[in-house]
Amino acid sequence: MEDVIKLRREFHQRPEVGFTEFWTATKVVEILQSLKFEVLYGEDALDEGSRRGVPSEEELDHAYERAIKDGANPNIIRRMKGGLTAVVGVLKGRKPGPTIGFRFDMDALPVEESSDEQHFPQIHDFRSKYKGNMHACAHDGHTVIGLEFAKKMANCDFSGTLKLIFQPAEEGGRGAYSMVQKGIVNDIDKIYCLHLGLDVPLGEISGGSNQWLATTKMVAHFYGVPSHSGASPEKGKNALIGAATALLNIHSLPRHSSEQTRVNVGLLEGGAALNIVPQYAKMLIETRSTSATVNAELEERVKRIVEHSAEMHGLGFETEVIGSAITFSCDEDLINVVKEEAEYIEEFHSILDYHKGGGSEDASFLINKVQENGGKGTYMLIGTPIPAPHHNQAFDIDEQVLVPSVNLLERIARRELHGD
Repeated sequence: MEDVIKLRREFHQRPEVGFTEFWTATKVVEILQSLKFEVLYGEDALDEGSRRGVPSEEELDHAYERAIKDGANPNIIRRMKGGLTAVVGVLKGRKPGPTIGFRFDMDALPVEESSDEQHFPQIHDFRSKYKGNMHACAHDGHTVIGLEFAKKMANCDFSGTLKLIFQPAEEGGRGAYSMVQKGIVNDIDKIYCLHLGLDVPLGEISGGSNQWLATTKMVAHFYGVPSHSGASPEKGKNALIGAATALLNIHSLPRHSSEQTRVNVGLLEGGAALNIVPQYAKMLIETRSTSATVNAELEERVKRIVEHSAEMHGLGFETEVIGSAITFSCDEDLINVVKEEAEYIEEFHSILDYHKGGGSEDASFLINKVQENGGKGTYMLIGTPIPAPHHNQAFDIDEQVLVPSVNLLERIARRELHGD
């Protein structure tokens, strides 16, 4: 328990956002290699060209240098330069058998962590060291569960192949798609994914989850003409007004009668000074729906709103998809495996079929691809008390959930791989 908590706190102190998980991914590679896993990373673990929402070169370089200063292994990290931060560990058992996959996301969020004296990481001195970033969605817990699980399986006393997927850039729906495009899950017969928290109490677990939303993440750029706002405002074309027009119309889109829908403009920025007609504006937008078809309709409506809002004000524009997720369903066979194995772990006293997801999850691409190939998948939810909502500056998990989660994954793996 002490080792698991120590490692989780190491990850918590070094939160890295999507495609900048250089320190985290390097640590994962080191541990997996020490356990004699075959380790794929860098361009061997994802398709570089199909990544979405990649940070700027400046952001990538800053995070890369920061990781090196924090002790990241230079022989490993150099293969991740440019944001190639996916890692896959492969371990073959003593006899032939199926290939079973488990997925763990690694990225953090651009949130400044609370320094309140009641905040648990503040009290115990493992608050984020990286200003403006924090693990506000339990991915530090997911990563350490995956690594401790790897240690449990390292004796290779099973039949078949164990495949551990450590995924970058889950937030914003960006990382899984590029790993699917690389073919990482093409040989997987069954895949298990998990998440801690989500308002599920400690000791409660569901073998599957439902009501996940399809989503599209977009960035819209508006290009205008600058001019003096007092002397010659008529010679300018105000990009910020065009973006504001689009914002109001996006949030005025009607809801759907048969499906849940969501739209949100999460960021609007533009302009340079109070006396200059804004030349440029930028918006970050998302759509969501319980139906992939309805979400696609929302996406197209948003794109038309951006286009016509720009035209109204004589602006140039560009809209780019920077992330997405699709709907998915969990296979009953795998739900039952999770439930039956959870019965053997005393810390789990409430074991259910489903919990509601409610958000979006790009593990959907992994699960759907496995199912398209004739395999099966599920996404389990494991309860832990949280003092604040996911993505909040005061978010945290109860570390008591870590060891039972590791033990559960080991039981599932040994059952699926027919180990002793």
